[in-house]
Amino acid sequence: MSKGANTRETIIGEALSQAVELGLEGVTLGVLASRLNLSKSGLFAHFKSKEALQIAVLEAAVDRFRAQVATPAFAKPKGRGRVAALFEHWLAWLDGGEAAPGCLFVTAAQEYVQRPGPVRDLLVRSQVEWHGALRWATAQAMTQGDFRKDLDPDLFVFQMIGIALGYQHMQKLMNDPEALGRAHAAFDRLLADAAPAAAASAGSAPDSSPIPPNQAVPGQAAPGQAAPARAPQHETSDS
Repeated sequence: MSKGANTRETIIGEALSQAVELGLEGVTLGVLASRLNLSKSGLFAHFKSKEALQIAVLEAAVDRFRAQVATPAFAKPKGRGRVAALFEHWLAWLDGGEAAPGCLFVTAAQEYVQRPGPVRDLLVRSQVEWHGALRWATAQAMTQGDFRKDLDPDLFVFQMIGIALGYQHMQKLMNDPEALGRAHAAFDRLLADAAPAAAASAGSAPDSSPIPPNQAVPGQAAPGQAAPARAPQHETSDS
């Protein structure tokens, strides 16, 4: 990687970390240049405008979401286990890490609800694709016989999103120590309701054991939802 490309990646990484806490609108070129010991002109050599930086940061978040959530989950065999993996990796993403202490998609969704433009368009596309990936995995579980044939995939995904965002709210804002356990309990109930009648009557309990992180793919989320931007790419084949 060239020095210029390395500097650009450093700028994006720092801006992403700030954006999770301050929002994309809260990231300013002046503050960023100061924190990275760069001149404003040096920073402008990489990003001609604040909007260009915001788009680059959002694209970087989508790439990371793909790598940390979608790719490792879709590496699992299709069916109930893949759906559970998507949920587990998503919760881990919402928790955040050292590079980004939270989910940029949740933050940006609040910022851009009524702020039209290229940044909002990218955010919406990422979330639309993420929701599509969740529906695809759900439909595969139905085809595999892990979920009942009359399950409404759209309603299932809607409820799955609600559980994840409810967890984010209770864990991040309310500091609820029971948030993770309740999220798992709610998702286990959702899986049990989706199970075929025979499995449900047998009292099969969903496996809520954590799924170790792995690789990379994209993710999505619409305004008000949590997740990523160049959109997660789910499979186009029956794999």
